[in-house]
Amino acid sequence: MAHNDKPINGQDNPSFLDLLNQMPPQPPAPELDSQHSTGRLAWLRAAWKASWQEGGFLHQRWEEVFQARHGSWHEAATWIKTTLLLGGLSLIVLMLDAAGDVVSAVLKSLSDTPAYGVGNGSGLWATVDQPIRVFLADQAAHLAVAPAALYAFWQLTGLLGLVGGFFGNAGARIAWLLFGIGSLAMIWSAAPAGGRAAATGLAALMWALASIFALRGLTLRPIVHNHPPQFQPHFNPALHLHATLPAPTPAADDLGPDNVHPLQR
Repeated sequence: MAHNDKPINGQDNPSFLDLLNQMPPQPPAPELDSQHSTGRLAWLRAAWKASWQEGGFLHQRWEEVFQARHGSWHEAATWIKTTLLLGGLSLIVLMLDAAGDVVSAVLKSLSDTPAYGVGNGSGLWATVDQPIRVFLADQAAHLAVAPAALYAFWQLTGLLGLVGGFFGNAGARIAWLLFGIGSLAMIWSAAPAGGRAAATGLAALMWALASIFALRGLTLRPIVHNHPPQFQPHFNPALHLHATLPAPTPAADDLGPDNVHPLQR
């Protein structure tokens, strides 16, 4: 099948014009006018069947999709990669837009929560939460920020530290530790003098229970990997001596050197 585009990376780059080239010839206009829409529907039906036959445009695209399921990313057709990348980018944009709306709604709901209220609520959580509200309200009086904003930021930090620490993020776990230490310091500073120790101890127990999830899998033991080295050189001390001995010389006779010969007749 001829393509209008040049091959890219050794792969055919299909064009929608190939589908138009493979369509059967359209019946003449008078015939269409006489048969109204019947002739046009028959032509479209014939074009659809022709494109799904072996060698047709849609048939080859389906074969490329089937081969991409069992091959690698580099072996996939160019139009498949482009479609997947555009679809992934569109999904990421939608997710970011939805996440932005969710975060905005959460921050708005947290900022609408009153940061200070004397005598509001009772129970264990009020014992821990009320001193923090009082401390933040007193500090906000000397800062250019509303008490509700400080309280919302404190809640958001704890939520992110808890969720991020559960998934093993190191930065979130550090934020969770600082969140707990800061909360204990605020409770100790703003709690009533008579129940200061009890409120701080209760907050420490609640923070420790929540740390079971925030610090999941964290251990203080050093991890030792006892893997034998892949290359172990062998050293065998041995002394090799190479001595060259001279060849023995023949013994000389008593008559003199060997080059003296007897007189011949």
